[in-house]
Amino acid sequence: MTSVNAVRGSQAYKGCTEWSSEGLTVQERFADKMSDEKARHDTRLLGDFCALYCRGRHAGRARSPLASPGADLGVYGAVAPVVCDECADLLRYAEQRRALCPKDPKPFCSQCETHCYRPEMRDRMRDVMRYSGPRSILHGHAIDGVRHLLAGRAASRAASAARDKEETR
Repeated sequence: MTSVNAVRGSQAYKGCTEWSSEGLTVQERFADKMSDEKARHDTRLLGDFCALYCRGRHAGRARSPLASPGADLGVYGAVAPVVCDECADLLRYAEQRRALCPKDPKPFCSQCETHCYRPEMRDRMRDVMRYSGPRSILHGHAIDGVRHLLAGRAASRAASAARDKEETR
């Protein structure tokens, strides 16, 4: 895993501003958050989903390995996802949203009351999830899919119980 200090000169971070409240730059805060195994797993999964989507929906486009802050940190392992420019932009955006999510533990974005994705990016990610989710079972993510299904149902039940509790007040 790459350290925060090794990330400072990374090409993917050019133009980042200081994170004044903590004295950390955005890239240092990103690197710190990406040291969490859950965040790394979620980001790897997003990378796999975007690569699957790109292969299926953007087959005629030129694709290359992702150049991003997450890839610079080794989040994707030895090989970064191979995606087109459009999917690379979405994946870089998703990396930032995941790493800098203010919720702990992070809920499903679809069930979160704070939508930190821009509406057009949320729509694009929804398309990626709808396309890649069912197909991911055949591409090595069957266990992740079952976990996601169970966690989603538990989150829905908890949200429903919270709404019922609010209505009885």
